[in-house]
Amino acid sequence: MLGIIVGNRGFFPAHLCESGRRDILRVLEEEGIKSVTLPPDATKFGAVESLSDAQKCADLFKAHRDEIDGILVTLPNFGDERAVANTLRWANLDVPVLIHAFNDDAGKMTIRDRRDSFCGKMSVCNNLRQYGIPYSLTRLHTMAPDNPDFRADLRRFAATCNVVRRLKNARIGAIGARPAAFNTVRYSEKLLEASGITVETLDLSEALGWVRKMKDDEREVQDKLGAIQGYTSVAGIPKESLMKMAKLGVAIDRWVKDKQLSATAIQCWTALEEFYGVVPCTLMSMMSNNLMPSACETDIAGLVGMYILQAASRSPAALLDWNNNFSTDPNKGVVFHCSNLPKAFFGEQKMDYQEIIAGTVGKENTYGTIVGRISPGPFTYCRVSTDDLCGKMSSYVGEGRFTEEKLDTFGGYGVIELPNFQKLLQFICKNGYEHHVAATKASVGDAIEDALSTYLRWDVYHHR
Repeated sequence: MLGIIVGNRGFFPAHLCESGRRDILRVLEEEGIKSVTLPPDATKFGAVESLSDAQKCADLFKAHRDEIDGILVTLPNFGDERAVANTLRWANLDVPVLIHAFNDDAGKMTIRDRRDSFCGKMSVCNNLRQYGIPYSLTRLHTMAPDNPDFRADLRRFAATCNVVRRLKNARIGAIGARPAAFNTVRYSEKLLEASGITVETLDLSEALGWVRKMKDDEREVQDKLGAIQGYTSVAGIPKESLMKMAKLGVAIDRWVKDKQLSATAIQCWTALEEFYGVVPCTLMSMMSNNLMPSACETDIAGLVGMYILQAASRSPAALLDWNNNFSTDPNKGVVFHCSNLPKAFFGEQKMDYQEIIAGTVGKENTYGTIVGRISPGPFTYCRVSTDDLCGKMSSYVGEGRFTEEKLDTFGGYGVIELPNFQKLLQFICKNGYEHHVAATKASVGDAIEDALSTYLRWDVYHHR
């Protein structure tokens, strides 16, 4: 839901606020975005101009505090910058703010119809900066509400709002210790906590202890077994391995519910395989496919990237390795995992065994991967890192596409094409970023940059 502030200034044509308010609300409704704004009889045309108008609008927003994800400031005429700033300060919602200004019509520039929103938008932005209120902008300085670009801006802003809301008071779970060989997935809980993200930890031995107490015929275990069999092809997978997966899945589900978590990262390498006898990949794939991201190798910072992408796109996210070059094309590469990718990433997929770990612990102990080629189409990638040396959160984001090209390989993989890929690889290496990267099959890079940079104040590199 968006709170709507319609700006007005008395010596500009007030009738434009009436028509502008009506046009904005119609477009929001057509885009499926709920809104709350002053009714037309609360102030002149439901617009905000005076001190008392600002107080009325702020009180309305405070009454809907738990529902409002962001605020749209729209200027059908110049607007009163002080009233806009006061409304936002007094409402004190701490949500994203989008500033929109209407176009003037070159054929209607008399005193009756001239908007001057072009100029008023600058004054609003100037005051918000003075007030310390962060804000977002439309791509064009002035836009008609019916402009397709404005509708795209609304959708982008809605994604920004969802990322910011989801990261506030986020609770994510770490199951097991960081694999000893993976220094790359080190992270700072304290830096995450400073951004409102809490990490709950669970020793892997506790999870396996809960599993040992379960009976094969327990209702939850049988339900989880059925869910696994209904999720992917399990042809050739031993029944014993499927039962182990089901019990581990129940243990994770119970812990997630008890701790009110929204995402998880799991140890995997190689304790689960050696001492329990399966990989957790299918369980993680199922969670990610159901919009509860799950990352392997206890990569908590990578999990945050998945969580952000899923919030922006409202579709599943995966954690991948930047893994291989592709032939000699500098703008192409191969992304890969063993794999726990959500099945929404694939055209076709099935359950198999983990070929890499099998060489160490035996094939019989590594069933449970989801393998296949990632289907072609656009995607957005994101990496989040806790920069402990500088004491800050850092990230990068960008967009590319999965291609049609195939490889004779294993696991879950895709051939990617990115603009100026070599520059991105140079950036990753020079800045010491991890080899993991999160991805979602949607184009949401602009929304993520806006959310992380403007509102969370993280360092963000947007690769273009």
